[in-house]
Amino acid sequence: MAERGSKRAALVLRLFENYDKVISTVLIGNTIVNIAAASGATVLFVQLYGDIGASVSTVVLTVVLLVFAEISPKSIAKGSPEKYAMFSAPFLNVLIIIFTPVNYLFNLWQRFLAKVFKSANTNMTEEELMTIINEAENHGAIDEEDKQLMQNVINFNDSVVKNILTPRVDIIGVSNAHSVEKIAETFIKTGYSRIPVFEKTIDNIIGVIHIRDFFEVAQSKNSIEGIVTSAVFVTPYVKIGDLLKRLQTKKCHLAVVTDEYGGTVGIVTLEDILEELVGEIWDEHDEIIEKFSSIDNDKYKISCSVDTHEFFDFFELKDKAAAPTVSGWIIQKLGAIPNEGDTFTYENLSITVSKTENRRAIEIIATKN
Repeated sequence: MAERGSKRAALVLRLFENYDKVISTVLIGNTIVNIAAASGATVLFVQLYGDIGASVSTVVLTVVLLVFAEISPKSIAKGSPEKYAMFSAPFLNVLIIIFTPVNYLFNLWQRFLAKVFKSANTNMTEEELMTIINEAENHGAIDEEDKQLMQNVINFNDSVVKNILTPRVDIIGVSNAHSVEKIAETFIKTGYSRIPVFEKTIDNIIGVIHIRDFFEVAQSKNSIEGIVTSAVFVTPYVKIGDLLKRLQTKKCHLAVVTDEYGGTVGIVTLEDILEELVGEIWDEHDEIIEKFSSIDNDKYKISCSVDTHEFFDFFELKDKAAAPTVSGWIIQKLGAIPNEGDTFTYENLSITVSKTENRRAIEIIATKN
């Protein structure tokens, strides 16, 4: 509005830059008016009603000040902040000029107090920031998507690699001993742009091969020698924020996660990390998997790859699970390798294992009791 030529809007912006002066002026004006009103009302009502006049003055003035000096103007300002700010700006500006000497003295006093009492640490905690984001959504300042993105950013560096990796059993790799035709078939079948290369077993990943390098070089040479790039190796407990920086530095899109014995735990891609911020990224070749599908009233089909925190939040349960995924949580609760049809009860949920693969739960049915 100021850029379009509104003088009042420009004045509001100038006052906003001197926020301390505005607050100080409002407090001074408030105090003067309240004391003057209290004194005048007391004198008036004592003259009218004698000894009980002071009590009558207190009741009447409290109601008047609450309604006309506190509740009403603040309600109007909350409903139309821009209009109210431009309406009040000229009056505030005049008062700021009038109270300049008093404001100057208060400013000196404030500096003195700041030196005597060293300022405490006012860093905002993560919980406070989350509360502000929730309040902003409740008041319509941001929508659900903005809120989720902000929360993901705040939680981003708290998450570790083991929470987002593709587990070992789901890794599709090729051996350095495989023929070029076999590797080409794997690329075509999976649609992946990068595939890990291992020697003898998947526990000994030696690098990564890119589809462009493969089809440009390998088929003409009938060998993948020279086009296997070195892999980035990390532990399961590396923060994903640190891994992101490392992948950027190494100009790599894939990291291999290994355990303390040197065996392969899984792999993490750049896409996995970005999905922690923006949610699932599906391309044309992905099989879209719904995390939570409603079957009937209070009955849901759930993918066991879902993060346990997300699962507990969805059903508003107390999160006591140590496992990062629902699949691991199922094994913890059953105390055995899950089979289709296995059931158990947790708080107000009846859980049934509806699908298994490679000795792990793939899908469950959760029914609210």
